[in-house]
Amino acid sequence: MGIAAVAKGAVVAGDNELEKTRNIGLMAHIDAGKTTTTERILFYTGMSHRIGNVDEGNTVMDWMEQEKERGITITSAATSSEWKGYRINIIDTPGHVDFTVEVERSLRVLDGAIAVFDSVQGVEPQSETVWRQADKYQVPRIAFMNKMDRTGADYFAAVDSMREKLGAVPVPVQIPIGAEDQFRGSVDLIEMKEIRFDDESLGADFEIADVSPGLLELATSYREQMIEAVAEFDDLVLEKYLNGETLTSDEIVRAIRVGTIALKITPVLCGASFRNKGVQPLLDAVLAYLPSPHDVPPVVATEIHSENAVTRYPSSSEPFAALAFKIMSDPFAGSLTFFRVYSGSVRAGDSILNATQGKKERIGRLLKMHANKREDVDEVSAGDIAAAVGLKGARTGDTLCDQKNPVLLEVMTFPDPVLSMAIEPKTKQDQEKLGFGLGKLVHEDPTFKVQTDIETGQTVISGMGELHLEVFVDRLKREFGVDANVGKPQVAYRETIRKMAEAEAKHVKQSGGHGQYGHVELRVEPADEGAGFEFKSAIKGGAIPKEYVPAVEAGVREEMAAGVLAGYPIRNVKVTLLYGTFHEVDSSELAFKIAGSMAFRAAVQKADPALLEPVMSVDVLVPRDYMGDVITNLNSRRGKVHAMHVRGGSQIIEAAAPLAEMFGYATDLRSRTQGRATFSMTFASYELVPKAIAEEVITKAKGL
Repeated sequence: MGIAAVAKGAVVAGDNELEKTRNIGLMAHIDAGKTTTTERILFYTGMSHRIGNVDEGNTVMDWMEQEKERGITITSAATSSEWKGYRINIIDTPGHVDFTVEVERSLRVLDGAIAVFDSVQGVEPQSETVWRQADKYQVPRIAFMNKMDRTGADYFAAVDSMREKLGAVPVPVQIPIGAEDQFRGSVDLIEMKEIRFDDESLGADFEIADVSPGLLELATSYREQMIEAVAEFDDLVLEKYLNGETLTSDEIVRAIRVGTIALKITPVLCGASFRNKGVQPLLDAVLAYLPSPHDVPPVVATEIHSENAVTRYPSSSEPFAALAFKIMSDPFAGSLTFFRVYSGSVRAGDSILNATQGKKERIGRLLKMHANKREDVDEVSAGDIAAAVGLKGARTGDTLCDQKNPVLLEVMTFPDPVLSMAIEPKTKQDQEKLGFGLGKLVHEDPTFKVQTDIETGQTVISGMGELHLEVFVDRLKREFGVDANVGKPQVAYRETIRKMAEAEAKHVKQSGGHGQYGHVELRVEPADEGAGFEFKSAIKGGAIPKEYVPAVEAGVREEMAAGVLAGYPIRNVKVTLLYGTFHEVDSSELAFKIAGSMAFRAAVQKADPALLEPVMSVDVLVPRDYMGDVITNLNSRRGKVHAMHVRGGSQIIEAAAPLAEMFGYATDLRSRTQGRATFSMTFASYELVPKAIAEEVITKAKGL
């Protein structure tokens, strides 16, 4: 984006405050440089007077102790800054797959995003995950090819990887001046000017000059490609382009903006955040190409009383409607509820309705957050992102709204945990602290689950991976003072069926007075992977009264949760209620619930039940010398190598492996490669467990 174009006010017309607001997030694979880029943004916009570095553990956005120690982002942090008269609300999201829920809920409330890529690696596995999440929520984005100063940096190969792996339409609006240790800045293809950054001023000063002769031919070629790619989004630009007329900077910017907001293209910029190069043009691009709250479609809600769809526009004159997207425990303010206001406004002290929970709540204080620092405000309006103190019952995904105009916004869905471990307090005092701490953490994170094992009485915590659980156990110790022993991680197996079967069951009990009578016949059959559970009734002629059918379904659901083989939940099954009989006096909902449960269990036992395990996609970046050893090790872990290719002088091994075999892999990989290999792991699917291993798991689960 041309710095000069923004300075001339080419971005948006009108002085409306909402038009000068950007709600954006930074998203990427782990270690692509999101937090470093955010730190530079805060420095150049004047929000921070020194540059924080991840390696030194002194960043503004990674403020948790666990984040400083590990050098990774764990919790999405919110902050606000100003740039050229525009207010930019920024959420820095984690890159590690275990904390993918943080990305999911942040993208749900953002209007735009900066996708940060490592220009050495290009598109990496978690980049693909967050890109799909952004597609799901229709979030326009710009791409920033970071780390252009690193050995092996290749801007054009990284852009190509966006086409190949993401199916995106990247449109470079800059090309780099040099690469690796020769990287000096970028050529702005809109203004056709070079931007060279000054190392002495930490990149705050830069020089704008004409394109040097050695880059002119390449820059001209890429400028033509850029104009050709965006001309179709603006009729005036298209007409001038087809007639061979010269386009102004403002016209090109306008066409790029329309294409970006329509999710047709992704403008691409380059830089090296750690070396303080390229961040100011990136900020200009945020203003130029990413939408204001006015530019995104108005939110559609459901009226609670009528269940009619109603549109809420981003205006302070509309009734208040907001979505709570994050709950955070704060040692000073108590529970903080982060929310995005979609319409209307709310003041500190106002009473509102939590439409999801059906409860009235009072907002004690309103805060604008700057990472873990805060600023009290009296009022927030449409387009704002803020935190509220005093909302006791609010959870992630809850709709907060005006009491007189109750509506429900679209609910958020979250993946099921794939890993569990037992946790036991060391003393009775720790028992109380553990209960309190777990309650707070469950309230914060929808993918963190807690349950009590009925047979052993143990407390079992479940999450998205080893790191997820490790961090939460660490938080219990540090934040809540819990001294506890933890067991080994346990895989979240599932059960399924492989063929169709039918069964009937009668629940008959006579013990004086009213008895109990329920009789049902069910058919179970396999459903496609990911289809979940489907229940339908084929009852004809009133063999079972309609009011008892939901009770049968409830019995089936209860038995599904308990499992048949080894006590693991059953998934991907269709159940049809075929027939049954009832008794005028003795039948009841309870009787049919029990009969439904019994019939389902009997049918599943006939339907060739099987055990499923979570299988992970594993990508290993390894020097060529260690390839054979790494592949052998993956094979020994029941891994299957799908592909291998070269990237930046190293080999990428793409494989799939069962989660049960991947415990301790990080340590094993480090020792085998002298710490030179890295890997990433994302959940792929549930697959059948080999027979011998399944028998072992079932035997262990039954305690035999």
